[in-house]
Amino acid sequence: MTIANFDTLLAKYADVIITKGINVQKGQDVLIYAEIDQVPLTHALIAAAYAKGANKVDVEWKDSYLQKEFLNHADETTIATVPIWETVRAEYLVGRNTSRISVVSADPDALGSVNPDTVATYAKAAARAKKPIMEATMNNDLSWVVVSAASQAWAEKVFPELQGEAATDRLWSEIFKITRIGVTNDVEADWDAHIAKLTEKATWLNENNFKELRYTSPRTHLTVGLAEDHHWEGADSTDKQGNYFVANMPTEEVFTSPDARNIHGTVTATKPLSYGGVLINDIKLTFENGKIIEASASTGEDVLKHLIETDEGSHSLGEVSLVPDPSPISQSGIVFYTTLIDENASDHLAIGAAYPFNINNGTSMSAEARQAKGQNISNVHVDFMMGSADMDIDGIKYDGTVVPVFRNGDWA
Repeated sequence: MTIANFDTLLAKYADVIITKGINVQKGQDVLIYAEIDQVPLTHALIAAAYAKGANKVDVEWKDSYLQKEFLNHADETTIATVPIWETVRAEYLVGRNTSRISVVSADPDALGSVNPDTVATYAKAAARAKKPIMEATMNNDLSWVVVSAASQAWAEKVFPELQGEAATDRLWSEIFKITRIGVTNDVEADWDAHIAKLTEKATWLNENNFKELRYTSPRTHLTVGLAEDHHWEGADSTDKQGNYFVANMPTEEVFTSPDARNIHGTVTATKPLSYGGVLINDIKLTFENGKIIEASASTGEDVLKHLIETDEGSHSLGEVSLVPDPSPISQSGIVFYTTLIDENASDHLAIGAAYPFNINNGTSMSAEARQAKGQNISNVHVDFMMGSADMDIDGIKYDGTVVPVFRNGDWA
């Protein structure tokens, strides 16, 4: 790396992930998911976690090349089979209250050359295997965080005018910037101030208790009902042990649960979606009575349609998130080709499952009780970006009062 003070910045990044991200407690187990080219950050995370008193830190190494070759050569039965040990391991991690760190760094289109049907089959199998840990994650039973790290393949996708180390250095610089990592600043204090601002917006939305949100732009005309007793959240959450954590770094959003029975109109994505290692561009969805009745994309359409066909819940939405267009990530003008970052440049929606904590007392309710309030149930949860500088959003109260929420892509 040619970035000045890179080792210092990386250490600060690892430390804030451990302290503000998953907020490691003494005696806690930690699992890190990372690509094989992310050894420096992974080692820094291990050191920071043990320094905070972690009991055991484990790493699940990933290799996009290995995954691609497996999908290109294994038979369909093997790809569709969920090994029993994977589900047993997921249950073990939940039972140990294991905190998890997911490091995003792979080429967003690493599986673009693989048959879309194969990608879809593999994604469904993986979702089945990881269902115990997904449910615990959606319920905030465990602390978890998703972060990013620069790799050459990803960096050259984001900055095609650069090659090799120059591209990787540029992407690392942007990652440090959007996660508030600097050489001289108090990173934790900066994060505290940012979280407080997002909490203020969530509080205002909760006080208004809107029945619906109406989105209007040259490409989107959509009404999204909000679940009964819905609750808006900002950056921070609390796990079932009572420990504070921040699930996404960076984060610029406030979010809640839609009413999956009350969604009407058409929405067009404003940024690409990388799903299952495949880039999906120009997503357009039409909803009627809460269900997707039409779906198209200029690339990756087959993968999109397979995603929607995952189960009954994947035909609707589980999250509605507000992000002002003047957010630093949006104003950078960079498309990062990863949902973790791009969703923080744009209003977004999620196909699939709702977070139980996004309705009052939802974490103690049965799935059926939550569905009765409008929350969606699914084995998938996939965000796509649809905000823009020309987006207006109105909040509709139960008495019909219209309150401007966004005007020209920013808080009204």
